[in-house]
Amino acid sequence: MTMSMNEGYSSRPKFIIDSKRIDNRIKVNIMLKYLFSFSTIFSLLVLGVLLYQVGVDSIGWLDLQFLTSNLSIFPHKAGIYGVILGTVMMMLIVIPVTTVLGVSTAIYLEEYAQKGKLQYLINVNISNLASVPSVIFGLLGLTVFGRLMNLGSSILAGGLTMSLLVLPIVVVAAQEAIRAVPSFLREASYAMGADKWTTVRKVVLPVALPGILTGTILAMSRAIGETAPLVVLGIPTLIMKFPTSVMDNFTALPIQIYYWTLDSVLKPEYANLAAATIVVLLAILFLMNSVAIIIRNKFQQRF
Repeated sequence: MTMSMNEGYSSRPKFIIDSKRIDNRIKVNIMLKYLFSFSTIFSLLVLGVLLYQVGVDSIGWLDLQFLTSNLSIFPHKAGIYGVILGTVMMMLIVIPVTTVLGVSTAIYLEEYAQKGKLQYLINVNISNLASVPSVIFGLLGLTVFGRLMNLGSSILAGGLTMSLLVLPIVVVAAQEAIRAVPSFLREASYAMGADKWTTVRKVVLPVALPGILTGTILAMSRAIGETAPLVVLGIPTLIMKFPTSVMDNFTALPIQIYYWTLDSVLKPEYANLAAATIVVLLAILFLMNSVAIIIRNKFQQRF
């Protein structure tokens, strides 16, 4: 659409409608709409096929005996109780370490750090770390925790390595949640005589809590499903005894799925065991994501 104006300030502008250009935009919009719709439907179909195949392969293998038994070299006797226990103990390390460090870092960067090039550089590096391949964090964990601190392939080493992996995600999510808090709430708190920390603790954090918790739980969902860092760390695949402390060796659900998938070349029954373990892991991920949605909807406030 173009506009032309006759000479003189008293004349009204004349609008010329370019109908051809408008028609082209409408056609492009319709084409992109169908393209995006097809991409979404195709992705859902692929996901549905995969879930169906996993569900079919797990039939007859996913039962109470499978959930309460220990690992075994015989597929029909194998269970994942020790694997679930190791995964839970690892996450009991990841959750507090990541939450405390991630939220504290976000509070400092958003509320206390001086605005400038240094803060911008830190934010850019944190955002870049969130997209670094997970195998790099595995190498870092192997060097620092496994060898330098002599923790080996213990639960503590695995938990700290996974904490490094998801820490940038928690920091970014917490920063966005704190940044979204309306400024007038801070100003009202200062006007009532509150200091900086009181304002952050009593005003900013309660309002930002839904976004912080949602981002944290989604980050935990990634940590519980990652395999590469644990493989690099040297987590074993066959642990006959149950872990009892954070210094014990352990194995986790994604590790067991990975190795059982490889072993299915030798024995087809291992593919069924891997499928049953995938169903358990998907159930845990679905539960965690559902909790994140409930928290967001329950505590979200609008201003």
